[in-house]
Amino acid sequence: MPGILTKNDYAYTELRSRILSGELAAGAVIPQGELAHQLGLSTTPLREAIRRLTSEGLVELSAHRDARVAGLSAGEAKHLHEVRERIDPFAAALAAERRNPQDLADIERALDNLVAIRADSSVEALLNHREFHRAVYRASGNDVLVDILERLWDKADRYRLVGLRAGGPDERGDEVVARVDSEHRAIFTAVADGDPVEAELVTRMHIRSSLVRRAISALEDADA
Repeated sequence: MPGILTKNDYAYTELRSRILSGELAAGAVIPQGELAHQLGLSTTPLREAIRRLTSEGLVELSAHRDARVAGLSAGEAKHLHEVRERIDPFAAALAAERRNPQDLADIERALDNLVAIRADSSVEALLNHREFHRAVYRASGNDVLVDILERLWDKADRYRLVGLRAGGPDERGDEVVARVDSEHRAIFTAVADGDPVEAELVTRMHIRSSLVRRAISALEDADA
């Protein structure tokens, strides 16, 4: 267990990672005793992790108090996408108006850390993309907005993995990777230039081609 994490944080990080990676599948009962043993912990920090993940919508408690990984649905994915399509551009516009030199340095650093997202990409690669958008959100200077968007990302992370795995081997090929990279750079440029109209426009275009949108189609096909 990394020394920089508390037991509660370690349990939360590990459980969340296993849910996002699909190691603990949607609808599966979380084997609390077994998992606590694997992590070298008592069940107390694991229960705290379950409480936190329940508040994020990643875990559900049944009538019998069993903790289960929350299910996935095309409807929820669609709702998440609809909300992000409207408020992400707003956050980028505010960032263009309010950013300071430290904000720009943080966004640029996150941009430099981005790696191409492909069908076999890891959860860590997706987290790097989240960090880029988080840096843009923080530059908005609106803590309420940042909190809302962070919670949306918490619920949408598994859908991003669904979208990532749904494509064929060529669907995240070089052409698509180059487009996504150019979209991130366009967002940074608009924010750096202090152009809220352009920041809003390019962010909306980016969200419309997001992995969550692909997940909606994949889940709808699975339900058909």
